[in-house]
Amino acid sequence: MTGRLSTLALLATASLAFASPALSASSTAVAATAVQAMSQSQAHDALFALFKKSDEDNLRRNPLSALSRGDLRYADQLGNYLTKEYNDAEIAAAKSELAALRAIPRDALSPTDKIAYDVFEYGNVQTLKGFEPEIMALTEVRPVNHFAGFHTFYPTFASGKSAAPFKTVLDYENNLKRHRQYAEITDRAIGKFREGLKSGVLETKLTIKNVIEQLDTQLKQPLDQSPFYGPIGMFPETVSAADRTRLTAEYKDVIGNVIYPAHKRLRDFLANEYLPHARDQVGLSQMKGGAKLYQFMIEQTTTLPMTADQLHTLGLSEVARIRGEMEKVKNEVGFKGTLQQFFEDLRTNPKYKPKSREWLTEEYYRVGKAVDAKVPEYFTLVPKTKLEIRPYEPFREKFEAGGSYQQGTPDGSRPGIFYFNAYDLPSRTTTGMTTLYLHEGAPGHHFQISLAQENEALPAFMRFGGNTAYVEGWALYAETLGYEMGFYKDPIQRQGTLDDEMLRAMRLVVDTGLHSKGWTRDQSIEYMVSNSGLTRTEVTAEVERYIAIPSQALAYKVGALTIQRLRKKAAAALGSKFDIREFHAIVLDTGSLPLPILERKIDDWIASKKS
Repeated sequence: MTGRLSTLALLATASLAFASPALSASSTAVAATAVQAMSQSQAHDALFALFKKSDEDNLRRNPLSALSRGDLRYADQLGNYLTKEYNDAEIAAAKSELAALRAIPRDALSPTDKIAYDVFEYGNVQTLKGFEPEIMALTEVRPVNHFAGFHTFYPTFASGKSAAPFKTVLDYENNLKRHRQYAEITDRAIGKFREGLKSGVLETKLTIKNVIEQLDTQLKQPLDQSPFYGPIGMFPETVSAADRTRLTAEYKDVIGNVIYPAHKRLRDFLANEYLPHARDQVGLSQMKGGAKLYQFMIEQTTTLPMTADQLHTLGLSEVARIRGEMEKVKNEVGFKGTLQQFFEDLRTNPKYKPKSREWLTEEYYRVGKAVDAKVPEYFTLVPKTKLEIRPYEPFREKFEAGGSYQQGTPDGSRPGIFYFNAYDLPSRTTTGMTTLYLHEGAPGHHFQISLAQENEALPAFMRFGGNTAYVEGWALYAETLGYEMGFYKDPIQRQGTLDDEMLRAMRLVVDTGLHSKGWTRDQSIEYMVSNSGLTRTEVTAEVERYIAIPSQALAYKVGALTIQRLRKKAAAALGSKFDIREFHAIVLDTGSLPLPILERKIDDWIASKKS
């Protein structure tokens, strides 16, 4: 996008027209006339020049985003998080970018560019809403819980087994610089917690106790066994003996005298100063300002103007429907007893227990090969990035979900990773292995995330950004493809996917119950245990997740139901012209979209196919 100097100059002029009230009326009129005269090519160039500038600016402000892509220009930085300067920079960027965007005539753009325009506008509007003072007063003063906070991901990030590279001496030295910044961010988190103590906006005792346990676990690890020390055991051949000796000493010094003391300061502050004042009640509606924050979070998460009551009612309806399907499975396998007794048999019967971490890994690879064989029937658009399967590391597995996905790099040099949880194996079951792989691996998160970031024709914010309703909605929709692919002919594996679908339906009930209806932790656990085959260990982790990150769990079912509805809509409208592979490509080929924008895209596709 470098060949149209006049277009770039026009973009700059248009930005000034929106950003500067001092610009003369005549100048504004000239700019407006020029904007209206843009051709489709000029409008495209102006749009993508804005996208490119926005992305470059964002990578400078958020260097971890660059590093996760394999961009090492800012690899010695973590980011200036939890500071007024960072917040002000994000707000200024969003305002400036919205002004520049709205100076570009949307009607002059191609259909794909209109989608990009709409997504970019949506993202910046949502950013500004999140930085409104009344919202920040409720969020920034609670910077850490057991699901959110640098301490939950940074140890793995810096371990040599994640996004941070360790191929050169400079990589090792950059990591040392990031370690010192990590300690500074940890101390700033303490300062934000203190602001919350003064304002009365507080985290829960439950989440803070979990954070203390996490920090205790990390502090108990001998220095040379901590994930921060991991890179020392994997020096590449290009690192000389002298550098190895020097870096080993420097790593021991920074881990022992910078990182561990920072963890200890946070741990002691939380245990001694903060915990006595933290909330006993776990729901947001019981926190100062929490009801307003929850409604804001619902709209941010679902991308739809839904209310807690609407979502609660939808969840109850879905729970009832899925229970009916579970009764059919129980009868099919000939189980004599109630549905609750069937759940208990699934939880406790030795034949449904995994044998070992190694056995689980082998089984997941078996499932993966079976899925790969079916993919061509449903997809023409598949990622080039490879997929690996691993258990969570022992230091973090207790607090993780049953599985998750870590994206690879756009060029495929680092694979995507499907993580499964092997903590407390006797409490886990094998019934949901197929559906979990479909969700986290292929064709779920691995397909959607990899295809987006591999698509260099998309602007960066669409390749690497996203919203939970689309991302998790697609992954839950991907689970349902197991019916068509033939993986749920085994009634026990079908029960596994019904359990997972039930989980997402119960999330609608429990998340809204916790944060808008005063439900307790124990009440939520009992509701989930009584309506599914999930074990108490699994359910407890789920409920404590909803407490820590309100509204996130709502997105799965809302997104999946939307995609399922759009598929039925397209199939009914197109009849014999409907191709499931083409539908999937249309859903996936422009990255993660807010649900209203996705629906508009599908409607346009239907219209184009019918014409």
